[in-house]
Amino acid sequence: MTAIDAATPLGRHRRTAAALALLAGGALALTACGAGQISQTATQVAAVNGNSADVGDMQLRNVHVVYPTSEEYSITSGGTVELGFTAINSNPAVADELTGITSPEAQVTIVDEAEAGSTEIAPLTALGAGSPADVQLDDPLLPIQLIKVEMADISENVRPGLTLPVTFEFANAGEVVVNVPVDAGHELERSEEAVSEHSGGH
Repeated sequence: MTAIDAATPLGRHRRTAAALALLAGGALALTACGAGQISQTATQVAAVNGNSADVGDMQLRNVHVVYPTSEEYSITSGGTVELGFTAINSNPAVADELTGITSPEAQVTIVDEAEAGSTEIAPLTALGAGSPADVQLDDPLLPIQLIKVEMADISENVRPGLTLPVTFEFANAGEVVVNVPVDAGHELERSEEAVSEHSGGH
């Protein structure tokens, strides 16, 4: 390009077009490199969050099937897994009670009660099942008692990435059906490693 070309509108237009082309090329390269990282983040959010539902004064939060971390549990057909959730009684004066949990995909049993009547939920308290991380509350001062809930003889539909219907029954609030996701567990970890290896070369 000559000095005259650079000074003319045509010359300036050519330089602008070339600069835009370079910017577009750089953005495309960054998009390709970051695609795996964005996908990884989206997968993490989807995998760790359970489902929620409200019925009457009861609020169900983080309802999910816990991915097995010991030989006691198995995600294979016919196996047994744990159900994780937090049930919050938002009524300031009246207690409620979790009277039953059922699912067409498994036999659900409350197998560990700390004491008689431990499925009763006092006003402004919560009932939780699963690991401590599964039952964390937005309000850490809200009293919570823990139980263990197992799902035995699970069907082939209980798999990471799928959901299954689970019905919660409360003495006062009534019943509600929740579409419960299954934790991805180690499958998510392997997926993250693959994404990390793919994005590491950029």
